[in-house]
Amino acid sequence: MFIKRIFKKETEMRKLFLIISLTSLSVNACQLSENEKASNDVGVRVEQQVSKDDKEIKAPDFILTSTDGKQIKLSDYKGKIVILDFWATWCGPCRKGIPDLIEIQKEYKDNVVIIGISLDQGNTISNVIPFMKEFGINYPVVYGNGKVVEDYGYIQSIPTSFIVDVNGNIVDGFVGLVPKNVYVTKIQSLIETNYN
Repeated sequence: MFIKRIFKKETEMRKLFLIISLTSLSVNACQLSENEKASNDVGVRVEQQVSKDDKEIKAPDFILTSTDGKQIKLSDYKGKIVILDFWATWCGPCRKGIPDLIEIQKEYKDNVVIIGISLDQGNTISNVIPFMKEFGINYPVVYGNGKVVEDYGYIQSIPTSFIVDVNGNIVDGFVGLVPKNVYVTKIQSLIETNYN
């Protein structure tokens, strides 16, 4: 399968997103072209190739419209740890992971912001705001578009998430449902490194 990649100049980024694309067939993720899939409880970690060259992978900036009509820009959160969660209302594993993200946002509100990037389209886009109310989502949710999907490696399966450090670098990524303790361990490590 031919996989398009936007980061042609950065070998490390290509490797990172190739691994994401290859692992997107994980049994704990939803294919974007299907309405339901998956059952497993553990996300697939995206291996990082950055440590070999000590190069940092900058998270691609974006400006996306939130569910309340505001423009959300990733770079506005520099100085915070950011979890980017690509998801959709129809995705079972996405739905299962939302309560953990809500808890993380509550517990780490001073240091962490979660940004949900909804990939709902067509007849499901109108479900996003009612879904947020039903689940009590306490973090910003934006409507994704083709550019952000492309910029983050042509997202093939959801949930797909990235952890971005206080300097705007991608430090971890996952395809599929991620247990809360995996996020918490990484967050605590980043807090110790960046805030102490």
